[in-house]
Amino acid sequence: MVQSQVKLKLNKTQEKQLLGWLYHLTSVWNWAVRKIELNAKDKIYFSEKKFQNLLAGHSKTLDIPSHTIQGVLLTAHQSWSRCFKGLSKKPKLKGIRRPLNSIPFPDPIKIVDHKVQVPGIGKIRFHKQYIPEGKIKCGRICKRASGWYLCLFIDAQPKEIVKLNNDTVGIDPGFKDLLTFDNGDKISHPKEFHQTCKRLAQAQKGNRKRLTARIHERTKNRRKDRNHKLSRKLIAENKTICFLQDNHRVISQKFGKSVADSAHGQLRNMLTYKSLSSGRTLIFPDNRNSTRTCSTCMSLTGPTGLIGLKVRQWTCCVCGTHHDRDVNSARNAIIVGLGRSHEVSYAKS
Repeated sequence: MVQSQVKLKLNKTQEKQLLGWLYHLTSVWNWAVRKIELNAKDKIYFSEKKFQNLLAGHSKTLDIPSHTIQGVLLTAHQSWSRCFKGLSKKPKLKGIRRPLNSIPFPDPIKIVDHKVQVPGIGKIRFHKQYIPEGKIKCGRICKRASGWYLCLFIDAQPKEIVKLNNDTVGIDPGFKDLLTFDNGDKISHPKEFHQTCKRLAQAQKGNRKRLTARIHERTKNRRKDRNHKLSRKLIAENKTICFLQDNHRVISQKFGKSVADSAHGQLRNMLTYKSLSSGRTLIFPDNRNSTRTCSTCMSLTGPTGLIGLKVRQWTCCVCGTHHDRDVNSARNAIIVGLGRSHEVSYAKS
C-alpha cells in the first residue's frame, strides 16, 4: 500500500460543502468518542461492524454519504481500541481549538482527465503531479493551512531503495548535533523551528491565525522532508543500523523545544518501514549508561547527571582512552545492538 497526496482545486461551492461536512462530522466524532467511553465503564463493547451501523439512516438527515459517516465511526472505534491496548492516548473531543480536519472516503476513488471523482461531491480538479500506478482503494480529504489535500491509498508496491553499501553503523541521536555516527561523523542540526521563531512570534503577536498556522505547517514540511532524505540515505548505505533509543517523553519535560525540533521519533518510524521494505536490519539498543560506559574497556567512568551534560569530552580513568561523548554513545550502540563481547574495542580517537 502506497500513500500519495494531491492538492485540490476547489470552487466555492465545493469548499462550502466540505466545510459543512466537517461541522456535522465533528458532532459524529464527539458522539462516538463519548459513547465508547461511557459504555466501557459499564463493560459494554461493540465490534467494528456493529458500531459502524449505529447511525444507520442519518446520512439523509446530514446530507453526507453513509460510508463517510461509517468511516468516522470506524476511526473513533480504532482510536479507542489502541487506547485500551496501551498503544496510544485517549482520543480527544473536537472543537474550535482542536477542530476535525479530515473526511474519510472508504470507497474506491477514480481519477479521470486530471479530475478526482469524490462520492457526494463530484469531480474535483487537482494540481498535476505524479501518482503511482495502481488501484486507489480509498482516500481522505484533509484541510490544512495551505489548502485542501486528498490523501490517496493506492494498492501498489513502493519503489525499492537502491543499495549503495552494506555497512554497519551505530547512531546516537542528539539535540546539538542531529545524529552522531560511530566513525566520528556528525550531522548538524538544521533547527527548522528556530529559523522561524522570529516570524512566528510576529504573527502570534499580531493575532494572525492563518499566517501562524501556515508557518507551523511550513516548518513541519521542512522537518519531514529532511527526515525522508536522511532515512533514505541511511537505508541505502547501511545493511545494519543500530539507532540508540532515548526516552523522549522524559527528555521533553526538560527540553521540550529541542526534542520537538529534532523529530527523532519521526525519523525512527521512517527507518522502520523503509528497512522492512528494503530488507535492511534496524536495531534499537537500550540507551542505559550509553554515555557513561567506555566503549574500549566497558567501565562506567563517564559523566553523569544534568551537570554532566556540559561535559562533551572525557577521558576514561581506567584505560586512559579519550572520548567524544556522542561518538562514544554511538559506538556503544553497535556493541549493545550486535551483542558484541566486551573484548571488542575501537581505535583510540
